Amino acid sequence: MNKHLYLVACVAWLISAMPLRADDDFVKGADVGFLTAQERHGQKFYDVQGNKRECLQLLRDDYQMSAIRMRVWVNPRGGSCDKNELLAMAKRVKALGMDLMVDFHYSDSWADPAKQPIPKAWLGHSYEEMKQDVRNHTVEVLSLLKENGIKPRWVQVGNETANGMLWSVKTDERGWEVKDSLGHTIVTHSMGHIDTEPQQYAGFIRAGYDAVKEIFPDAIVIVHLDRGHRQSLYDHNLDIVLKYGGKFDMIGMSLYPYWARKDHPELHADSIISDCIANIRHVSQKYGCDVMIVETGFEVDEQHPEVMEDGRRQLSRVVQEARNETNGHCRGVFYWEPQCLPGGYRLGAFDSKGKPTVIMDGFVERK
Repeated sequence: MNKHLYLVACVAWLISAMPLRADDDFVKGADVGFLTAQERHGQKFYDVQGNKRECLQLLRDDYQMSAIRMRVWVNPRGGSCDKNELLAMAKRVKALGMDLMVDFHYSDSWADPAKQPIPKAWLGHSYEEMKQDVRNHTVEVLSLLKENGIKPRWVQVGNETANGMLWSVKTDERGWEVKDSLGHTIVTHSMGHIDTEPQQYAGFIRAGYDAVKEIFPDAIVIVHLDRGHRQSLYDHNLDIVLKYGGKFDMIGMSLYPYWARKDHPELHADSIISDCIANIRHVSQKYGCDVMIVETGFEVDEQHPEVMEDGRRQLSRVVQEARNETNGHCRGVFYWEPQCLPGGYRLGAFDSKGKPTVIMDGFVERK
């Protein structure tokens, strides 16, 4: 072989041996935190041909999903979404060769922009004690996974922490937030609200970050905010996190055109998606890190197939533009609870018989 051909062959071999990156590593996945309870109540799942299928395998084989996201609560009533339920699902995820994202809510129940309820066992603790609570809970849950041979690829430190974390609100007998005459939730206990205790919010993020790295040094730590189309929200929140010593490896976004239009009906779904993609480009450059859409969803309306077809179109657009129009900095898209049936949640992606709707086709990319 002459010297030129030998060099060409060596370069070709080196390229083939390099780890996959960029578009080859774009992740499609789903949050399936309700799945265990659904299965416990006898829910079955089927493919579009009507064949009974195991849900995770259906998502992987038919819809090109390679990852699963699971939330974990501190001391939930009845054990739903606790560390043991997480472990059981994580074992299934690993058996299928899929990646795992762990979503810490740091609450006994739902944590979101309207509330971040302090776990009952942590109430009355000082700031320093509560930072230790965050650390201890994170270490406990991740150590359980590690002891069972499971390594999450990503870990979220908090869920939709746009307004901070570890602050409780007044609720009614159903558990819904009570609002004042101006429509604001009534805060009852606050350790880390971004408006009143920004340093403590950043401190909790840092405590979670350090705890993750203690158990899994290579795990990608995510700070997750809602309303991915709102650039000003991300600038404000993440500037505060970094100003006061918080750390993160990746930014997680929620993107829900349906809910955004509920609050602002003058907006159009496509403009919301465009603004989110632009925001991904903006924050990835500003903060020097990758981004992931960790939650999205579109309306299921079995009486109006055109609504679901438009959901498929929107999801397909999100996947394509996240992959191709963010300078390689959006690393994937996760659907929140696609396996939910429409009677339980409006923005799932399965029909009332447990079969995928056309929305799911938005994940399928043709080569």
